[in-house]
Amino acid sequence: MAEDQYLIPPLRPGAHIAVIAPAGPPKPGRLAPVEGWLSERGYVPRLLPSCFGPPPLDFLAAPDAVRLADVHTAFADPEIDVVLALRGGSGCIRLLDALDLRLLAASRKLLIGYSDLTVLHALRSNAGIPSLHAPMPASDWGLPGADADTDALFTGLARGWRSGDGLGRAEPHELSHGGCVGPVRGRLIGGNLAMFCALLGTPFMPDVDGALLFIEDISEEPYRVDRMLSQLRLAGVLDRIAGLVVGSFSGAEAPDAVLADHLPRLRCPVLAGWPAGHGQPNRPLPLGLAAEMDVAAGTLTLR
Repeated sequence: MAEDQYLIPPLRPGAHIAVIAPAGPPKPGRLAPVEGWLSERGYVPRLLPSCFGPPPLDFLAAPDAVRLADVHTAFADPEIDVVLALRGGSGCIRLLDALDLRLLAASRKLLIGYSDLTVLHALRSNAGIPSLHAPMPASDWGLPGADADTDALFTGLARGWRSGDGLGRAEPHELSHGGCVGPVRGRLIGGNLAMFCALLGTPFMPDVDGALLFIEDISEEPYRVDRMLSQLRLAGVLDRIAGLVVGSFSGAEAPDAVLADHLPRLRCPVLAGWPAGHGQPNRPLPLGLAAEMDVAAGTLTLR
């Protein structure tokens, strides 16, 4: 099949993958294996300077100027095929107003990552370019139980994504509702709930009208999840989307009661229990593409 028939073309063996650290620094021992992991999968790794620090603040991988330059280099260099975030954490939002948006919009290179990368995914979505919410090397690869997620990422990259491809299945969940109205379609956007909320009121907020919004989070206490969902409601976001896809909420007291309070009141369909987020499973999820959400079947399908 010709590559122009793909929504996300396959990544061929020998492709060059730039690894950048636009957010937080890697934990000890998590950087050294990255080149080997990518080489073993048949790709040529290139770790850019932000991966190596030094961190000016303990939550930043490198100074803003270094992290910014690496984003620009990764998307501008014609030898680089894919841009992979080393990890999430915090720091991407500090770069937004300094990024060369015309450069990023001119490049169709796939951006891979999640968590703090949500704000960069929003930029790709705004430019009409897909990106990939997926496991990152310093956060996930090589950890116990994460092999299936990492394998799913590389299987997807080698195969590519086309219209009609299923993105997975959510098990029946008590918070899913709206299946009786049938499948709904929209552009799949979102990611980390806290970072998505941080874009409200900025020029980088993606268009939510008729979209399918995916949310997930980690280490957020229930009262904070309540506040963020309330913020989305008060901003009119939850009235404008076509559907809500809910991934995992992990790493803190489960906000089940908060979700059970907010989600049934939504007028749009809700598909809960989607296998993506900071926990496991964390299956790759293409963002910025048109998709169909079928609550009754528990599926998302690219359209």
